[in-house]
Amino acid sequence: MNKNILQTILASKWDEVAKQKEELPLHRLQQAIRLQPRRALSLRAALLETRGGVIAEFKRRSPSRGWIAPAADVTAVTAAYQQAGAAAVSCLTDAPFFGGNFTDFEQARAALTRVPLLRKDFIVDEYQVYQSRVLGADAILLIAACLAREETKRLARLAKTLGMEVLLEIKSADELDHVDEYIDAVGVNNRDLRDFSTNTDRAREIARFLPPGPVPVAESGISDAQTINTLKAAGYKGFLVGEYLARSGNPGETLAQLINGIKE
Repeated sequence: MNKNILQTILASKWDEVAKQKEELPLHRLQQAIRLQPRRALSLRAALLETRGGVIAEFKRRSPSRGWIAPAADVTAVTAAYQQAGAAAVSCLTDAPFFGGNFTDFEQARAALTRVPLLRKDFIVDEYQVYQSRVLGADAILLIAACLAREETKRLARLAKTLGMEVLLEIKSADELDHVDEYIDAVGVNNRDLRDFSTNTDRAREIARFLPPGPVPVAESGISDAQTINTLKAAGYKGFLVGEYLARSGNPGETLAQLINGIKE
C-alpha cells in the first residue's frame, strides 16, 4: 500500500462502484426504494437525547492495524450495543480495507430496532447513496477529504431527499466549508486518513471552529470515559468509538462500562 492510504482506497472504491453499477443498475435501486416504506430514525436526535451520545461501531479490520475481530458475530455485537445504551451504531461496508460487507450491514439492520444505523464507507457517487437507502441506512457518512465541496452538497442533498441524515467527517478546520444546510452532524476525525496516524487532541483543537447547527461528533482514538468527558467539556455531543470496543473481547459490556463513566 502506498504512503497515502486514502488515495489507494478511493481508486479501489471507484472501481468497486463501477462494477456494482454493472451488476445492479441504478434504476433497479430506485425501484427497490419505492417498495420500502420504512421511516428512518434520526441520528441527530439520538445523539442529543441519548445519555453518552456514543456511536458504537462494528469493525472487523483496519488498513493500519490489520484484522481486529474477523470472526465477530455482527448480530450479537450490534444487539449488545443497543442493549448497552448506544445512541447509534455504525457499520462498515468497505470490504478490501475494513473487512466490511453488505451482509454485515443487513444483519445489523435486522438486529437494531431502537437506534439509528449509520453506513460507514467511502461514498463518492450518487449510486452509493441510493444503495445506502436500499440497505436500510438511517444515515450516511460523507468524508470531506474524499469530495469537492459541490460534491458533498449534492450527495448530502440526495441523502436528505431519500429520508436519511448525514454525518460529515472532517480532519481540519479548513474543511468546514463543506458544511451546508443538508449536514446533520459534523465529525472531527482524530485519525489522518492519509497515513492513519492518530492524534486525540485534534477534535479538542478544532472544537472552537465548529459552526452552530450540526451536532459535533468526535471520532477515533477514544478508549476511555475520561477522554469523552474532556471532549464533552469542549462542546462535543457525540463520540464514535470502534476499535476499542472491537478489541475488548466483550464489546457490549465494554460499551456499557464506558457509558457509565460519562458525566451527565
